[in-house]
Amino acid sequence: QLQLVESGGGSVQAGGALTLSCVFSGYTSSYCMGWARQAPGKEREWVSDILTEYGTVYYADSVKGRFTVSQDNSKNTMYLQMNSLKPEDSGTYYCAAVLDGPCRIFDSDYWGRGTQVTVSS
Repeated sequence: QLQLVESGGGSVQAGGALTLSCVFSGYTSSYCMGWARQAPGKEREWVSDILTEYGTVYYADSVKGRFTVSQDNSKNTMYLQMNSLKPEDSGTYYCAAVLDGPCRIFDSDYWGRGTQVTVSS
């Protein structure tokens, strides 16, 4: 059974850093994986994608230059390194997997349960 489990969330002050992890199991390969976040009362927002075969990454403008996505296939893990965090980065962060292209994570059926990130000013 395909599973994704996020971890690494927490509470930090503005300007701080966190690294989120997404451990996946139940499948041997994916077309892409991605991160999205959702703040209370707001819609889920796309953060980043990574094309797993090529390592090509894409970022939302709001996080570009501050967040870095990476993958370690030997550990079945995707990471989201978040630096220079802002209060508006607060929310629940979810990872998702897309098994076949195109890379549209919001169309995916495979999501983790999320990990909470709180950034205080």
